[in-house]
Amino acid sequence: MTKKKLLLLGDEAIAQAAIDAGVSGVYAYPGTPSTEIMEFVQHSKEAADRNIHRMWSANEKTAVEGALGMSYAGKRTMACMKHVGLNVAADPFINSGITGANGGCFITVADDPSMHSSQNEQDSRFYAKFAFIPSYEPCNQQEAYDMVFHGFDLSEKYKIPVLMRITTRLAHSRAGVRTREKRGQNELKLPEEMRQYVLLPALARKKYAQLLKTQVKFVEESENSPFNHYSEGKDKSLGIIACGLGYNYLMENYQDSPCPYPVLKIGQYPIPKKLVARLVGECDSILLLEEGMPFVEESLRGFLDRDVNVKGRMDGTLPPDGELNPNLVRVALGMDDITGNPTPAVVTGRPPALCQGCSHIDSYKAINEAVKDVYGDGHVFSDIGCYTLGALPPFQSINSCVDMGASITMAKGAADAGLFPACAVIGDSTFTHSGMTGLLDAVIEKSNIVVFIFDNSATAMTGGQHSHALGRLESICLGLGVEKEHLHIVNPIPKNHDEFVKIIAGEIAYEGLSVIIPTRECIQTLSKKSKAKKG
Repeated sequence: MTKKKLLLLGDEAIAQAAIDAGVSGVYAYPGTPSTEIMEFVQHSKEAADRNIHRMWSANEKTAVEGALGMSYAGKRTMACMKHVGLNVAADPFINSGITGANGGCFITVADDPSMHSSQNEQDSRFYAKFAFIPSYEPCNQQEAYDMVFHGFDLSEKYKIPVLMRITTRLAHSRAGVRTREKRGQNELKLPEEMRQYVLLPALARKKYAQLLKTQVKFVEESENSPFNHYSEGKDKSLGIIACGLGYNYLMENYQDSPCPYPVLKIGQYPIPKKLVARLVGECDSILLLEEGMPFVEESLRGFLDRDVNVKGRMDGTLPPDGELNPNLVRVALGMDDITGNPTPAVVTGRPPALCQGCSHIDSYKAINEAVKDVYGDGHVFSDIGCYTLGALPPFQSINSCVDMGASITMAKGAADAGLFPACAVIGDSTFTHSGMTGLLDAVIEKSNIVVFIFDNSATAMTGGQHSHALGRLESICLGLGVEKEHLHIVNPIPKNHDEFVKIIAGEIAYEGLSVIIPTRECIQTLSKKSKAKKG
């Protein structure tokens, strides 16, 4: 197929590159800002024609494990998730550095600096370093596309998984991308060493030692990478290390003239030590421009073994949190601040709210009447989903949002401490993602909690993707051991409000585990279906 120039989101560029590079399977769990990678593959006719596996996984851990299994079989594979999803997948991800890969194994993680839709700002480059695997950080959509090809080659050359870290601005902005010649998929091929993936201690110790020895080769690859580039500059009073999007923000300030300072652009890790040492040796001080945490900045003093005047996030030259932008870089370079006018006072902020007609509205009204109005605030635990908006006015129903699945286990822990009543609110997709194990703990210990599984028949917060819980919640709960007489399916609509409140009050009075499942389809997915039928 001939090469094309396409206008793509960063997520879409990665997805198209995976298809073009001969991927046989993509595994993912939806999470902003990574969701569009899988959605692009799912909607691609070419992916369908190539029979690329492209179904959502139950969670990020199962996604990485599925990708490892496909790699074991010799095929190229990609797993995709957002940064906090990598926490869920940490067990197989960290161990994958020791097992290595057979077919190319590429893991894409989308970080969210400024926490646009996340609980934290963690920087996934630290995970790659922790796992001793090579990683990439593109500065634009074209690099993201090219890095997928490069990453699959590197993965198969060294039999090692690789990670690519992108951030929100790259994931959700568009640019022109020139595609490459397409590759065929790998043939099925088992590992040459049939115990490669067996991490018994005696075998794992040998493989770990081998992984450590290979680090020098990974550094050499970074030193010679097309994504790491040293640019000369006449003014040696300052040297600049620009990582990923930081390079774009730097260049935006020099559109009409060349940057006067030497610049080291980094897009592939481990950190290219010789290139860094050259910059430090030539310049009086170093400015670090990196999106996220001070990953390179922290490392400089460690491997250079010399005093270095480093400016960046750690010394206050740049803010310690939030996204970079061209103006922050301008100020760090000593240029004038061109911040625009602040938002006029007449403009009122609009916090996020549940959609009109959302089933969660009626559920929270019932919960407030049965719990909050009777026992006071502080009795309802929750986690990640549209229903997290129940923490805001007008409901202010929930008292926690820590991570996926934490609602049930936190309610159990609070009940263990003596809190009464202790309730949990969790969504249907989040329940199958990581809530089932917590419910099993509660079943085994007969915990005195009431669990609400808000069933809107979709992974609604990220766009209405298919939920693994669809049509299965009741049977899953019964299979885990929930007593049938204390398992209720409720249609959360206004006319059922009084009955809903009565059920909640009755289950609070019961000294044991209860599960209540308010079930009504997401208003957004229902609207899309109606429009599709009319169209």
